[in-house]
Amino acid sequence: MNTAAQLPAWIIVPVILLLLLGSVLTVIGALGLVRLPHFMQRIHGPAITITFGAGSVLIASMLLFSGLQSRPVIHELLITLFIFMTAPVSAMLVMRAAVYRNLRNRKNKS
Repeated sequence: MNTAAQLPAWIIVPVILLLLLGSVLTVIGALGLVRLPHFMQRIHGPAITITFGAGSVLIASMLLFSGLQSRPVIHELLITLFIFMTAPVSAMLVMRAAVYRNLRNRKNKS
């Protein structure tokens, strides 16, 4: 079994770049969640950037473990596809629920 020190550079360099990209995108999404003032603005940070950040980290993991085990590892690819399909939909549903709640509160005050 290979160790990480024996991996070729063509595997290590993309893994490092994807991990850096994923961590930067995740931090940007988290800062957007903390810094933006309103809920509708705040939901956009995690909905997009954290989805791509997690996808980058999972693809880096897939490349690393495929290189370590000398065979394709697709578990992370399935997780990435699941996150890409579910995260935007759940963010949209949360935003829609907030819009309906605000509309209902406006009708009750009138």
